Amino acid sequence: MNLRERAQPTRGRVPVDAPRPPPRPRPPPADVYNIIPIHSLVTDHPSLRSPEVRAAAAALRFVDDLRRPPYSGWSPGAGADLLDWLAAFFGFQADSVRNQREHLVLHLANAQMRLNPPPPNADALDPEVLRSFRRKLLGNYTLWCSYLNKRNSLWLSSRNDVPSLRRELLYVSLYLLIWGESANLRFMPECICYVFHHMAMELNHVLEDYIDKNTGRPFVPSLCGQNAFLKSVVMPIYQTVKAEVEDSRNGSAPHSAWRNYDDLNEYFWSRRCFQTLKWPIDLSCKYFATTVKSERVGKTGFVEQRSFWNVFRSFDRLWVLLILLLQAMIIIAWEGTEYPWQALERRDVQVKLLTAFITWSGLRLLQSVLDAGTQYSLVSRETFFLGLRMVLKSLVAVTWIVVFSVFYARIWSQKNTDGNWSQEADRRIVVFLKTALVYIIPGVAGLGAFHSSLDPDRD
Repeated sequence: MNLRERAQPTRGRVPVDAPRPPPRPRPPPADVYNIIPIHSLVTDHPSLRSPEVRAAAAALRFVDDLRRPPYSGWSPGAGADLLDWLAAFFGFQADSVRNQREHLVLHLANAQMRLNPPPPNADALDPEVLRSFRRKLLGNYTLWCSYLNKRNSLWLSSRNDVPSLRRELLYVSLYLLIWGESANLRFMPECICYVFHHMAMELNHVLEDYIDKNTGRPFVPSLCGQNAFLKSVVMPIYQTVKAEVEDSRNGSAPHSAWRNYDDLNEYFWSRRCFQTLKWPIDLSCKYFATTVKSERVGKTGFVEQRSFWNVFRSFDRLWVLLILLLQAMIIIAWEGTEYPWQALERRDVQVKLLTAFITWSGLRLLQSVLDAGTQYSLVSRETFFLGLRMVLKSLVAVTWIVVFSVFYARIWSQKNTDGNWSQEADRRIVVFLKTALVYIIPGVAGLGAFHSSLDPDRD
């Protein structure tokens, strides 16, 4: 409603029996818009006087040579654009299409307005603006594909011809249409990446005029028909989220008894989602609430157990550091010297300090036991290797305890046999130190990899 249509305030009290004005007729759906009326470029509206807005809206109108969607009354001559074409093929809702059309035009127009220097032709969408927006919008999707070692579904070209730029527009339009109807699924970004991955591949098959092997006819997306995306993709996952929320009993249930958004989203962090969910989505998959709760896929990443031991498990590195320092100070103080460095000059004290590695490996065993005790509910048939990793982690910790204990005992055995710190006893100390170096190499390498992965430009 603009200012001219707003009702004027009245002074004083309005009589109760005063006749009410008749309700204003609602505008037809085709004329409804949020910010800019891009459904009609000839409308006298201030935003349409901007060449960037006209250029972005006009770029969406290159649909004349596209294949006609089946089972729909879509016609390129009726003012339809690329988003209407996608909606006719994949079954997006009409209101969502209108919203995302404005969304996309505003993004592209704003990006082109910020170009410095401005493009030579302000009435045409600049290719670099479109490519830059596509890289930003689909950045998480490409990273997701790289993480899973999967080839992405973006068939791109560096040419600036109409088909290449139109394909870029189709990709970003498809993603925005998926995002626009996803509702609560927006809290599950990798889930949206999974959906976009398959729908973008089907879009490629349509654009390349693939022939369906089963029917011998032109390829038709698996999601087709009125509101097909909402019914076949959004609703099953939303019903699963709703069922998990009900199982939480308003947050009073144990965290291990239900899945939140993060848990549902982490299912898409491994390649197994492609084998279990498939495409079109297999509703019999144990991921969904349609299966019995006891057989449903549980948490896949982390389970929060309410336990006092979380104080140690959550700050295990700090506790390890404090306990090892305490052990070293007790050993030094036990010598009774006036100053600590005087005790460190004694070979006996130096060797006794090597017991810190035995304590360290023992604390790692405690950490592995706590991990298994708090994360056991993650183990299932689908996550068998996770359980195997927990067991191996404990076995490795036990092995290091035995190795350090044996090598440490051999040092004192040789010293007691020789009666002093002989050359052979010193050699066994060197062997112990080499073993300790092997023990700490994985931790140092992991720390270096962590620092190298940090973005230096991050605030």
